[in-house]
Amino acid sequence: MTSPTFELSQLDAVAFLRTLPAESVDLLFTDPAYESLEKHRAIGTTTRLKVSQGSSNPWFGVFPNARFGELFEEVYRVLKRDTHFYLMCDQETAFVAKPIAEQAGFKFWKPVVWDKKSIGMGYHYRARYEFVLFFEKGKRRLADLGIADVLEVPRIRGGYPAEKPAALSQILIGQSTAPGDLIVDPFMGSGSSGVAALTLGRRYAGNDVSDDSLKLARERLLGAGGVEGSVIVRPANAAPVQQRLALG
Repeated sequence: MTSPTFELSQLDAVAFLRTLPAESVDLLFTDPAYESLEKHRAIGTTTRLKVSQGSSNPWFGVFPNARFGELFEEVYRVLKRDTHFYLMCDQETAFVAKPIAEQAGFKFWKPVVWDKKSIGMGYHYRARYEFVLFFEKGKRRLADLGIADVLEVPRIRGGYPAEKPAALSQILIGQSTAPGDLIVDPFMGSGSSGVAALTLGRRYAGNDVSDDSLKLARERLLGAGGVEGSVIVRPANAAPVQQRLALG
């Protein structure tokens, strides 16, 4: 059996997506550092944006809500017809992101709830869940219609800032793709979505602006049995991807 292949890039998320050909991706799954995290930090309800006991690495820059329009336009462009798009976010960001994604052309099905199995920080009904917004381009049937819209997967503690469990990504990737498909994550963080993709025999293209992210994700993906190499066929005149771009 051939080892699954992965490709990593270090660009601004929108710039990265612009290097991908139209209708070249089978699933886009991602978790941006959404803007409302700054508000939570300001009132002391999260430590995820700084070095702390619960976050051993410096957090990279927040992706502002004002850029969702250009992000979702590129997500829609690069996805093939009859595919899915999963966006992880909190309840505040969900209200902002949903209409912008719909304007880009996506059909919104529902928020899938990630039950983290333990409470986090906060004051009023301490947070135990996060949303995964489920969007569709065209029409695609889920692999298993018996899976509930609440996914119970324990949170990661003491890992990369706001690290998501690979087990959560694996459920969603398994629902929306087939072996050999290309999974893309423009905000890959620790690379947990890539670990899930490789485990399921999918190809993976991940991107992040953080040096720590690139180093950790590469180590994890190689450890998961992946082979680093090109997984995306780009035009000959495409912009190089292995470089850092300043955030606009």
